Amino acid sequence: MTTIMPQSELTKKAIAWIAEMLDQKADQSINVLLEEAAVRFNLSPRDCEFLKRFYTESQT
Repeated sequence: MTTIMPQSELTKKAIAWIAEMLDQKADQSINVLLEEAAVRFNLSPRDCEFLKRFYTESQT
């Protein structure tokens, strides 16, 4: 049986996963990781935009 999680929890898990992947695969493009996280965690377009802003603003 699957467990339904609130969308905010999925976003938190996606952020943690992306951070882990950035540590493991430093040469991996952030855009590729964002796309993979969107599919892996079933993120909404709104959540994807948030993640994109989160990582692009943190790099500046």
